[in-house]
Amino acid sequence: MTGPTEFIIDFLQTIGRPQKVACRVVVPFNVMPQMIEALQTNLNLYRNRFGDPVQPAQQPPNPDARRPTPQEIYDDLKMPDEVLSGTYANGVMIGHGATEFGLDFLTSFFPQSAVSARVFLAAGQVPRLLDSLQGAVKQLDQRRGQQAPGQQAPGQLPPGNLPTGGLPAGPVAGGAQGPNAVNDPPAETPGNQNDNHDNDGDSPGKGTNGEASDLPPDHTP
Repeated sequence: MTGPTEFIIDFLQTIGRPQKVACRVVVPFNVMPQMIEALQTNLNLYRNRFGDPVQPAQQPPNPDARRPTPQEIYDDLKMPDEVLSGTYANGVMIGHGATEFGLDFLTSFFPQSAVSARVFLAAGQVPRLLDSLQGAVKQLDQRRGQQAPGQQAPGQLPPGNLPTGGLPAGPVAGGAQGPNAVNDPPAETPGNQNDNHDNDGDSPGKGTNGEASDLPPDHTP
């Protein structure tokens, strides 16, 4: 989904009933392209090593079927109260094994970066997630290109409303643009945040099994 200044990524757990939102991550507009680049690079590394991930079978789309509204989609999903507000992230580190990907969403604030949410995805779900994120960014760019002259674009503060002292400058520390965010495997250095995810998931952080939501990215429920 696309908010006024951020993307909202909902990871769904569809094993069992009712299906539920296992994790919600809130990502600023300017950080999402970096996350997409990191995910694409890691997927390419996976394909070079293991081949194309096996994707789950899908029913062919029915062109005559009515597309459900966001409200109808979320009416069928369980949303725990602790997930409702989401988890903020301005960086990501990605690793993979033979059957799954691990995404560590980061908050890169002084004095150090920290893992705000950890999500594990089956390898076959990653291409769908990548397509969904790319589609959301593309639709946002189209909306911005259609803005009338002088009209405020999504994600921009009106003049005079900047926080005192201006906006923070500099790259996202430990974020997706760093090459170590996608390299496989990393050096085993104490305190190194760019570690790959082992299959047993022992590294610190919150573990969540989920898959990418198919919710249209340009609607907010």
